[in-house]
Amino acid sequence: MEFKIDKALPNGLGRIGTIKTAHGEIKTPAFTAVGTGGEVRFISMEELHALGAQAMLSNCYHLRNKAAEIAEAGGLAKYSGWNGPTVTDSGGFQVMSLGDGWGKKVAMTRELGVKINRDEGDKCHAVVTEEGVEFTDPESKEKDFIGPEESMRIQCQIGADIHMAFDELTSFDKDHDQSAESLARTERWAERSLAEHKKHCDDLGYHQNLYGVLQGGRWEDLRRSTAKKLGAMDFDGYGLGGALEKENLGEILRWCTEELPFEKPRHLLGLSHPDDIFIGVEMGADTFDCVAPTREARHGKIYTRDGNINLRKFTGSTEPLDHDCDCATCRAGWTRGDLRALWRSGDVEKKVQYWNLASIHNVRFSVRLMEEIRQSILDDRFEEFKKEFLTRYYGE
Repeated sequence: MEFKIDKALPNGLGRIGTIKTAHGEIKTPAFTAVGTGGEVRFISMEELHALGAQAMLSNCYHLRNKAAEIAEAGGLAKYSGWNGPTVTDSGGFQVMSLGDGWGKKVAMTRELGVKINRDEGDKCHAVVTEEGVEFTDPESKEKDFIGPEESMRIQCQIGADIHMAFDELTSFDKDHDQSAESLARTERWAERSLAEHKKHCDDLGYHQNLYGVLQGGRWEDLRRSTAKKLGAMDFDGYGLGGALEKENLGEILRWCTEELPFEKPRHLLGLSHPDDIFIGVEMGADTFDCVAPTREARHGKIYTRDGNINLRKFTGSTEPLDHDCDCATCRAGWTRGDLRALWRSGDVEKKVQYWNLASIHNVRFSVRLMEEIRQSILDDRFEEFKKEFLTRYYGE
């Protein structure tokens, strides 16, 4: 992998560039479409290319039982039919958030199935030890285990161009001492991830790259310290993750990127709202991913330049989805009323058609925003564009 920085923002953190991988280039900043199980739900690979997506992120956890089959097919890009740059996450988030069922507020215990102090009857299904995470698969109800070595072997079989080191998810409610203990384990896992990854990163006939993942919660000393430590390791790039409080997102990212090597790419994990994107780019993130554009589309939320809309309110409307959108759905003339009728229909085929049309629109919105941010930096008008876009999107 090569990363060429084309231009930097005056703050010395934000930049635009080009990431070269075995399966193609990514012009940054870029939104990485999420294809959790090896495909973006309700969008074909041809449609994904047509809307301007440059890369696809899939999930180690969800693909772990198909990893050998994917390797046999030649790796994720070929197996999926995407045939472009691909990324996988480590599964560290999923083994805890899905096992526990409480999103980023993860409760961990030494015993599987022990009740936790939330609603009566809720149980913790993720146990973290030095070796890794034992968890209960929410679908099969079977016990399973993933540690740094298992994650690296699975990801190298899946064969994405970029992998993430296995990390321990840091929850919002951990105090400094708990966060420091968790972070130290993530740093030890980072060393083990690197060692195991080097054994398998060329197994499919092309080189696969590994990003170290920065945790540390909301604590500046932990974020800066781990950025220095991981920055000195032989990673190809870095994932910015963990408990990223929205109100402090810019500060947390700045603590990280001020300490990381400037010449290596950074991926901001799991965020895609416009204000988060602008902050991320300004603070030095190069690529982004999030399931929100497709997930929210399926529930009737449509992205527009004037803010998001809920299609429930647009029965019979002849208004375009977004007056300024260039996606295939809008170019074909579909209106807000048209999509609402498909969405609320009892006909399965019409619902599937809605999910396709709405997902194309929302993903194109995110992809296009990145394209326009890149152009604004090339034109030396990033701050002006940021103000114009966010003022219109969120209002005064």
